[in-house]
Amino acid sequence: MAERPAPRSSGDIVKVKLVFAPMCTEFKDVRSGRPSEALGHEASGTVEALGSSTRFHIGDRVVVMPGNACGACDLCASGEHIYCPHQRDVLAETGSTCGTATYAQFIIRPEQLLLPVPDDISLRHASLACCALGPSFNALRRMRTPAGETLVVNGCGPVGLGAIVNAVAVGIRVIAIEPHPYRAELALRLGASASVDPHSTDPVAQVRRLTNDGGVACAIETSGRQEAIDGLMSMLQPLGRMTTLAWDVPIRLPPLVARGAEVHGCWHWNHERDAPAMWDIVRRSARALDAMVTHVFDLDDVAEAIALQGSSNCGKVLLRPHGSESPKDLREP
Repeated sequence: MAERPAPRSSGDIVKVKLVFAPMCTEFKDVRSGRPSEALGHEASGTVEALGSSTRFHIGDRVVVMPGNACGACDLCASGEHIYCPHQRDVLAETGSTCGTATYAQFIIRPEQLLLPVPDDISLRHASLACCALGPSFNALRRMRTPAGETLVVNGCGPVGLGAIVNAVAVGIRVIAIEPHPYRAELALRLGASASVDPHSTDPVAQVRRLTNDGGVACAIETSGRQEAIDGLMSMLQPLGRMTTLAWDVPIRLPPLVARGAEVHGCWHWNHERDAPAMWDIVRRSARALDAMVTHVFDLDDVAEAIALQGSSNCGKVLLRPHGSESPKDLREP
């Protein structure tokens, strides 16, 4: 932990007081010995200072979306900010020395990267609209997965668990593939119809048995392991669809033409276009989201939280940047 001057708002760059900061894969950097002073990229909070922004008012509840997209290119104009190649230097623009990451008490973001939270949704649940739900929400939309189809989710870390929540909310049957007992059990609690341990059985054969040898329509892969990609492709029906959510991992694909398979790479979601659908998922999934968040730590205890993540004995882990002094949210469960 370190003390730094609070960042400043300026122009369309808004300062947000963070209430919940979900933890993502930063523990891997810590484990690998890659130091960083900018940890975390997802959060919810309240607007603290506006600069010249006219989109918000002081105290508005918002979700902080990742990145600092330019807001002017074609990708930004279509709502695909996450792919913007022209990231802004918000520190230079505001004269701040920090404020770009969420393992902190305050953050600054261009106004178009703040998503208003509906009055009936808590900031705790809203914070999960980033990496907990976002990548798989996008994947299911890209794969055009309707209710009644069967989806395999390989890897039930927080992103895979979010895929189960997204799918169950819209009536999709889920088969989870996960070797860790804690997360396999949590996958079932969140609504997966079955959990397959790939260390104790042939997952392809088991999924085939669970689908009466018909295979599955769609698959989501979160681990980045080549053997998982190979297995999921073997589970797919003809014309099946697969999405990989593993970040920055090269993969090798089998021939796709003969089976008519579609493969997608999904990162985040288009919050300008699809926010109503995301909030509908959050509303439907309140109990599941409470189960998915297994631990909440004050920011002072971040080292303990990172160690817990490394053990895999957890679902999604949240930080409270202001600890017991966090702003009260009357919508909290």
